[in-house]
Amino acid sequence: RVDNALASTKGPWFFDWADHPTMIDFIYVSHVERMLASAAFWKGLDLRSDKYQQQFPALNAWLDAFEKRECYLAFKSDYYTHVKDIPPQYGPGYDGGFEDERLLFQKNISGKDGKSWSLPLSFDDDVQPLYKGPPLPLCALKAAGISGDNGELASEGTSYEKADPQQMAEACRQMAGWKLASNGAAVAKFAARGGPKGSRNPRKGFGAELADPYAQSDEKLIPSVETALKSVCVALLAQGGPSSHDTALNEMKENLQTQISKDQSRDVASSLAYLRDRVGVPRDLPLASARQLRAHLNAAIDVLH
Repeated sequence: RVDNALASTKGPWFFDWADHPTMIDFIYVSHVERMLASAAFWKGLDLRSDKYQQQFPALNAWLDAFEKRECYLAFKSDYYTHVKDIPPQYGPGYDGGFEDERLLFQKNISGKDGKSWSLPLSFDDDVQPLYKGPPLPLCALKAAGISGDNGELASEGTSYEKADPQQMAEACRQMAGWKLASNGAAVAKFAARGGPKGSRNPRKGFGAELADPYAQSDEKLIPSVETALKSVCVALLAQGGPSSHDTALNEMKENLQTQISKDQSRDVASSLAYLRDRVGVPRDLPLASARQLRAHLNAAIDVLH
């Protein structure tokens, strides 16, 4: 019925009188986002796949039109964030549907497939297309000199699927590094909740699995966590293409091995994992950058383990 309603209008939106989304579009898209995440994670159903684009062409055209707008990037979440915040809002999800696809999608969405949250990252994601519209704010794309598939520098209304993979990866890394560097001390304190003396919370728990806003940090671990995050940040901010990034990753590994004492390495790794699992989209970063941060944190965790 939704696909039919969208197909009945001249453009991609619910109403014909505007060439932009209206309130009904904005209200409904947040529910469809949750539907896409739930269907993929708990039922193995990818409603954005070629098969379902043919079955629901107007619905997918509507989503494509949203993704080509920079404003949508500011409130579009990723499947991981959704499946963590859906249960306390709507109730628990239940596995079923297409078993083989469900297991693949769950591993991808949770970063447990060895690819989606691990270096080297593929250009696009297997389950959540990143480049049907601007993957980063237009100012970030402009600073990186990245043009859309229409040939225009940092423009909306177009996809970025033909962008240079290395140039795009560097821009996405740098946005993650910039966000981390801009609030590094607070992020280190937050991450240190994952230490052995962290996450002590005398207050009532929260329904969301990973929500614990009143948790305490492991105070003694904070300096080491901050040291580790600085090394991660340097790798994220590396400029000059793949070779420079590889060099920065090697330096990150060397610094972690020399600057983090062996008696604290596992605790620091636990703190980085605590942070990785709580990188929220879009609260912290758009997905194209969030996956870079998660993957670089995993690279640091592997060294510390």
